[in-house]
Amino acid sequence: MCKLLQQYGPLIGRFLLSVIFIIAGAKKIFGFAGTAGYMASKGLPMSEVLLVLTIIIELGGGLMILLGWKARGAATAIFLFLIPVSVIFHPVWADAAEFNSFFKNLAIMGGMMYIMVYGSGPLSLGRDHCPGNK
Repeated sequence: MCKLLQQYGPLIGRFLLSVIFIIAGAKKIFGFAGTAGYMASKGLPMSEVLLVLTIIIELGGGLMILLGWKARGAATAIFLFLIPVSVIFHPVWADAAEFNSFFKNLAIMGGMMYIMVYGSGPLSLGRDHCPGNK
């Protein structure tokens, strides 16, 4: 059982962590104008530019994690991306729904930290190594 988990667990974990970002990024492409308007309503300048960057991070980073290609870098980008997203769009003090979304993001950040430390594991396109390690 342990060998099976070591072989397939990281792939399943990468799928579970990445699918939310892949779907969110794709939805933002198809609802670009509405999402840009929502971002502008939160006081963000250049919402269209920020939205393009968001799509790149969510969709691109999600796919990179899923495939296990440059997963450490993608996990780092998503981890850092979630900090302002959590504060701006899910302020923990706002209400119960935002409280749950804020702490969901913290849990996802924990998963991203795990990938940043341990990499993508077996069954991945790239064996990325921590800088300085061989």
